[in-house]
Amino acid sequence: MKPGTGKAHRTAMRTALAAVSLALALGGPPPARAGQPFAVDPDAGNNTFRAVFDAAVGERITAVSSAVACTLAVDEAKLEGKASCSAPLTSIRVDNDDVKSEHFRQWATNKTIDPKKGVFKLEVPGVKLAEPVEPMKPVEFETEGTFTIYGRQRDDKGAEKIRATVLYLPSVATTPHASRGSHKQGRTIRIRARIENFDRERYQIGPKWTAAWLARVQQLAPVVATQGTIDVNLFAMEAGQ
Repeated sequence: MKPGTGKAHRTAMRTALAAVSLALALGGPPPARAGQPFAVDPDAGNNTFRAVFDAAVGERITAVSSAVACTLAVDEAKLEGKASCSAPLTSIRVDNDDVKSEHFRQWATNKTIDPKKGVFKLEVPGVKLAEPVEPMKPVEFETEGTFTIYGRQRDDKGAEKIRATVLYLPSVATTPHASRGSHKQGRTIRIRARIENFDRERYQIGPKWTAAWLARVQQLAPVVATQGTIDVNLFAMEAGQ
């Protein structure tokens, strides 16, 4: 390596990695490009969300899914990014119980839509970083995202506050390929995010809006919490280089 090139390389790397902490994702390799894509694979099994609804006097209910999908993009020059994520309702398990999971599907669809035909969606339109990040060091930030649940937004059309941590994982070593020469796997971004005070009733998820459940509303009220905390753990992969 020529004298001075190490410092220049580190400076270029810090500039590129600034995008990593954007909007739930997002960095891209130099040179700077607008809309550099990353993706979260719903079939990988390690991209999960966990929602906990803990009633003060009653049940502690946990809903989980390991089938979260996301598409991510970053404008490296502007240090801006955005994300769009979704999870199918049929992938969500409640307390790992078939009956509870079916009840949740009825509440989410209000028994008017086939559970297989809809998803929970989250749009994070963008975040701009004030400064770059270093590799292998978690970066915390706050942003907002808009949920759509079977076409229903929050009752005030507002967004949910998101607190997130992003960790850049370097790409693996280059390996030879018999027909195409060397191949280098793209980088990975680990994303951990939390949404607190998520109120399912603001999205009309519950017995109040579901046929045949109305008579049980008062019975369920003391034991089933309406507000919960959602934790998300994702690995966003860049395309191979």
